[in-house]
Amino acid sequence: MKHWIKRSLFAVFGVSVLVAGMTACGHRHHEFGAQLSAEEYSQKRDKIVSKAASKLDLNDDQKKRLASLGDKLYDQRTALIGQTKDPRAEMKALVTGDKFDTARAQSLVTEKTTALQTKSPEVIAALADFYNSLNPAQQQKVRDYMEGRGHWFRRG
Repeated sequence: MKHWIKRSLFAVFGVSVLVAGMTACGHRHHEFGAQLSAEEYSQKRDKIVSKAASKLDLNDDQKKRLASLGDKLYDQRTALIGQTKDPRAEMKALVTGDKFDTARAQSLVTEKTTALQTKSPEVIAALADFYNSLNPAQQQKVRDYMEGRGHWFRRG
C-alpha cells in the first residue's frame, strides 16, 4: 500500500477507537461505573460481587479476588476517562471549527492508548488471579455464561 493510504487508514481507525471510547464513557449516571464517586462505586461493586458469588458459589477468598478485579477495572476506566468531566464536549470540540482538529484527536488517541497500556497488565493479572482461583465447576459456569447460556445480571 502506498504510505498515505496506510496513514489515512490508521487515522480513521484511531478516530474510530477514540469516538467509541468517548461514547462508551459518556453514558448516563445510573449505569454501572458511570462517573460514580468512590463510595457509590464500592456499593455497586459489592452488589455485583454478591450476585456473582451466589451464582458461582464463591468462597471469601474468591470474593476478595473478584472485588480486587472490579477495583482494577474501575481504576483502568478512570484512567481512560482522564480528567475530563464531559467526554462528549471533548469530542464536540474536535469539530467545532471549520476544520477537524487532527492534532487534538491524535493527542486524545495517544492519551487513551497510553492509559490502556499502562493499566491493562494489572487488570489481566487480577482477572487471571480470580479465574485461576475458581474450581473446574465454577470455571465451567463462567464459560457457560460467556457463551450466552447464563443471564446472571438480567433484570426481571
